[in-house]
Order: sequence, then C-alpha cells, then structure tokens
Amino acid sequence: MESATFGSEFIALKTAIDQIDGLHYKLRMFGIPLSGPTKVFCDNDAVVTNAMYAESTLRRKHTSIAYHRCHEAQAAGYVQIGFHEGRTNPADILTKLMPGAKMHSLLWRLFYWNKDPMPEDDTPKR
Repeated sequence: MESATFGSEFIALKTAIDQIDGLHYKLRMFGIPLSGPTKVFCDNDAVVTNAMYAESTLRRKHTSIAYHRCHEAQAAGYVQIGFHEGRTNPADILTKLMPGAKMHSLLWRLFYWNKDPMPEDDTPKR
C-alpha cells in the first residue's frame, strides 16, 4: 500500500526522527539526562500503524528507507509514535487557513494544555 500522501508522511516522520536523534545527542553531550521515549504524533493513521508493526510492502525505495528508519526508532524504544486527529492538531495553526474560533481553540490547547477546558467565548458579537 502506498500513495503520495502516505509516502510524504513517512518522509516527514523520518525527518522528525532524525532531528530527534540530533537533539538527543546534543542533550547527552551537555550532560542532560533523558528518560523515557520522545512522543511523536502523526495525523495519518496508516503511517502510525505501519510504523508500529512490521508488515508493510512498499514499492518505492525512499519510502521503504523512511519506513524502516521509523520502525527501527519505534522498536528501539526511544521514539513513541502516536496518532493525533487532524482537526485538533495545533500544528495546523501555521499551515492552514481556518476560522478564528477554531484557531482560538487550537491556541488554547497549545498554550494551556494542562489547564481547565477553554472557557466559553465572551467577546462581543458584531
């Protein structure tokens, strides 16, 4: 199974894991201890499932290399890949055009993730 979106998501996930590797190395060189895996979230359920279980047959070499890199990181235990719904993804603030209420909701989740739920909007209506 492979499509353009599937392949590009795997390439992006591989790039993120490569950057995580570099950050882990740099933090260890600074003497900062690391505990537990780094959590990486993806909004493509097929990519998350295929990165966690070694049962895919991929047709393109670059996608296969990215797949094996992601699966290796997951299996080694220093990266934990998880699914995150696209409609509640705070990264969309920087990449997609969206209405103000949705952007406000995503910003609230991003900045106040450990607080109470977002209060009702009390701004005056025009």
